[in-house]
Amino acid sequence: MGKEIKYSKKFFFTRIQYESGDWDTDQRMPSNILNSLVEYTTIDIDTNENIVALDGDGIFTAPFCYLSGHKLVQFSKKERNNFKKYVENGGFVFADDCNHDIDGLFAKSFEIEMGKIFGTSSLVKIPNDHELYNCFFEFEDGPPTTSQELNGWGDDIVHDYLKAIVVNGRIGVLYSNKDYGCEWDYDFRNKRWYKIDNTKFGVNIIVYALTT
Repeated sequence: MGKEIKYSKKFFFTRIQYESGDWDTDQRMPSNILNSLVEYTTIDIDTNENIVALDGDGIFTAPFCYLSGHKLVQFSKKERNNFKKYVENGGFVFADDCNHDIDGLFAKSFEIEMGKIFGTSSLVKIPNDHELYNCFFEFEDGPPTTSQELNGWGDDIVHDYLKAIVVNGRIGVLYSNKDYGCEWDYDFRNKRWYKIDNTKFGVNIIVYALTT
């Protein structure tokens, strides 16, 4: 059972469009997560996915942003400046590696970008008792495993942690190699066939972004 939360504004799922790579992955996933927010929370949501260009001003209206891909992440100067400004002013980015591969192109290039923006030691492992794992649903063992890690074409190992960039005591960038996007990328009506609803962790991520 989840916890009661208070969030006064209408929530919209925002995806970041960046010039390099393939930013438009897992296209069914946002509607699935939005359905879960309706099912489990009282958050007022906009049912349409919002796509914003990283080099534009749209990102600054979003309390939560999703960034993903398989390929190269190489921000322009404007994209880099906007990313930094957004995060340092209270924004939240969930970055998820669709390769589920710690040595893949997305992982390496994204980590390089974060180093350029926030410093080479800015991405740190977060403990598995972090507030992220109990802000709504309880995840006693930290980040839930995905089937992509065990059966995918990536490094075929389970990552028992997530990384983050912490700004002013809260997560500003949550970074995953676990490929949650692919894990949640199915028609939301198919959840009834799942013994355990794997989108619950997505609810936690968004609740954390909205309430901390």
